[in-house]
Amino acid sequence: MKEKWYNEAAANEPVAISTRIRLARNLKDAAFPRLLDSIQKREVAEKVLDGFKTAFAERVDEFDIIDMGKLKEEAAYSLVERRLVSQEFAAAGEGGFLILSKDHSVSIMLNEEDHVRIQVLASGLQLENAYTMANQIDDMLNARLEFAYDARLGYLTECPTNLGTGLRASVMLHLPAMLASGSVGRLAETVSRLGFTVRGAYGEGSEVRGGFFQISNQITLGISETNAIDNLSTVVKQIIATEEDERKRLIVQPEVQDRMWRSLGVLRTARLLSGDETVELASNLRLGMACGVFKGEKIDPSAPGKLIALTGPATLTVQSGRKLSAHERDTLRAQTVRSIMNDK
Repeated sequence: MKEKWYNEAAANEPVAISTRIRLARNLKDAAFPRLLDSIQKREVAEKVLDGFKTAFAERVDEFDIIDMGKLKEEAAYSLVERRLVSQEFAAAGEGGFLILSKDHSVSIMLNEEDHVRIQVLASGLQLENAYTMANQIDDMLNARLEFAYDARLGYLTECPTNLGTGLRASVMLHLPAMLASGSVGRLAETVSRLGFTVRGAYGEGSEVRGGFFQISNQITLGISETNAIDNLSTVVKQIIATEEDERKRLIVQPEVQDRMWRSLGVLRTARLLSGDETVELASNLRLGMACGVFKGEKIDPSAPGKLIALTGPATLTVQSGRKLSAHERDTLRAQTVRSIMNDK
């Protein structure tokens, strides 16, 4: 997991885009963040930061420490668009701190809903590897901070739905064939009965665009972290098999192949692109690449991931260094897309 999740080649994982592991933890002798004022939040953050710097003394140069209270709104929400922090944390403001690895594989959010949210993000389907890394970070921090834990309830968290393991594991999947066939609706019903949920790519409350979905666990109490990971892995692999089977029927349709090629042409030449259109085009590009439609074409294998992660409105605003009108943003987005598509 040395690369940013969106830099990995799409061909390596035709359906699974990225894996995320989150662990929610709270300090034993402090109230939950919503009960703290900005000064108290800063005191909690300083305690966690001291523990982190001690635990990671030999690796501290691999991380950046970001004071969320000093970030402009666009910079904070750019982190959301790149899936590095939650939307709630982007709005945390004073008292919120982010420990971010330089390769963006590790994000430790301080004073989100809980005192500590450990996030590990990896490309493709890497649940076991991502959990191992998150667990190692958890153990190192817990040895110096002492997290709140109850013998019966497990790790104590602000939200009761996180009690127990405090684990939220998710995999972002690209399911355009299942979306086209209508089987995604049945999928949501089926996995909910098994203790999992299907959401948009940015989690709870986010809309579904381009056939990108997030599958995550809901049960955290009365189950071990390992069992939760194994169960999610089994479900995800079944979904991947279904998507791959349905792609065989979808991709042979002339109108579908035409859409793939038109998308490639627009991505290479467009001068104006909206956010929604870019996501749809990136979806078509990723599907065409995965199914071998673009034979003979030179396309950066990491292009679909970059198109998703690097063209959000906040990220473009940060890139420009100033406020943009909608037209200026669409112009810059098209320019960014062309640059990505021409990086061979």
